[in-house]
Amino acid sequence: MQNPNERTAWHEQARQLSIDTRALIGGARVELQGSARFDSVNPQDGSIIASLVSASQVDVDAAVASARQAFSQGCWSQLSPHQRSRTLLRLADQIEQHREELALLDSIEMGMPVSTSLPDIAVASGIVRGVAERVGTLSEQLLPSAPDTLALNLRVPHGVVAAITPWNFPLYVALAKVVPALAMGNSVVLKPSELASLSCLRLGDLALAAGIPAGVLNVITGLGGQTGRLLALHEDVDCLSFTGSTATGRLLMQYAGQSNLKALLLECGGKSPQIVLDGLDDLDGLARALVQGFVWNSGQVCVSGTRILVARALYQPLLDRMVGLMEAMRGGDPLQAATQLGPLASEAQLRRVGTMVEAARSRGGRIATGGAPDRDAGLCHYRPTLFTDLPHGDALMQEEVFGPVAGLLAFDTPEQALQLANDSRYGLSATLWTRDFALANRMARQVRGGPVTVNAVASPGPSYAMGSSVEPAGASGFGVEGGTAGLLAYTRAKSLHFRLA
Repeated sequence: MQNPNERTAWHEQARQLSIDTRALIGGARVELQGSARFDSVNPQDGSIIASLVSASQVDVDAAVASARQAFSQGCWSQLSPHQRSRTLLRLADQIEQHREELALLDSIEMGMPVSTSLPDIAVASGIVRGVAERVGTLSEQLLPSAPDTLALNLRVPHGVVAAITPWNFPLYVALAKVVPALAMGNSVVLKPSELASLSCLRLGDLALAAGIPAGVLNVITGLGGQTGRLLALHEDVDCLSFTGSTATGRLLMQYAGQSNLKALLLECGGKSPQIVLDGLDDLDGLARALVQGFVWNSGQVCVSGTRILVARALYQPLLDRMVGLMEAMRGGDPLQAATQLGPLASEAQLRRVGTMVEAARSRGGRIATGGAPDRDAGLCHYRPTLFTDLPHGDALMQEEVFGPVAGLLAFDTPEQALQLANDSRYGLSATLWTRDFALANRMARQVRGGPVTVNAVASPGPSYAMGSSVEPAGASGFGVEGGTAGLLAYTRAKSLHFRLA
């Protein structure tokens, strides 16, 4: 039972937040010149948190010019990796010192429960520390050459990197892009989602406080179809890193081709499988993990395991347990520390989820539980929903819902499970549940996906915390994130040849 004083304290802290909606360009908070505006809306109750400006062409030009000037001057790009590392470690300190403020901003803007957003900020600061420590270990490659020749392979920064980030983990995903780009010497223009911009704006302040020079990190707000498009078409942006829908990723590829052929890193949609093989004993614990794998953050997770493929012998026992767990779940106020299931991020997202569920029901899908909004919990809540009797080719089993909705399907052999798992245009992640290590090893290598977890719920955090590198496949995009390879993704290969005679 939550202490009422604790509940009141979080709401009081939220009321006392000082929100600055101005952009950060050239090391200063400035008013944008764009005429279009949009509201930041609390999805729990529909209240307006703030009104923001959508950056215009003039604003985008100013942010990119600021980044280019800082890069060319070398105030950051020409520092040694060790110097950049020390500054990034100070940024991690700043994030940790302001973790409650940052967590609250994410909670009130997109509905993430504070019980999730606080640890999310902790993992985010871990990203910064991990990158800062790793960048100092990179070295140039000396190539075999003649005695009178010196040859080197180098990695050099792209220059100006634009980062367009989503609303589901606002600060976490921003840091996962911005920090590796900065670590390798780039300057950055960050445009967060219009649904959740405030923690990213605050990140700009913390970067300055940590000692990152003016103009090296710029943060602008704006609508994706306007400001995001302008960034993607900009002739002076050298690299664009994006996380979001596959449809938007396709547009960004077109914009890159129409402009300067800028490098792209795209993490797009997903429809990830959870594969449950025979021989598992703790069905209660497994059922909890399977449910957590698709309802965490109200299902608004790119790697959410929404295609649950179960060995036929375990199908009914797991279905019964999962239904019981889901029916016991209650959504609630994100600012109550006991809340585990917050609202969807917007009314538009609530409508999208509802529309996809109703369409699947009309095609003969049986809803084992859920299938409706939860108005008692708040404005944009949707009940955890589990479908059965849907063929694997059904749209709900093939398309990303981005809500707490999954389909359950039985299989007879591991080979059939693998075929079903790979029967998707996406290839973002996968999860295997088994006690057979040899089988897990074989299937993990064959299943499509960047991160593949065995006997653990897929989540974005561990990949960065442990330094592993991941890359999506198919319609989920391309480009490495995490680990050393993720750092190198924000650079170009360059060779140097010296004649010593």
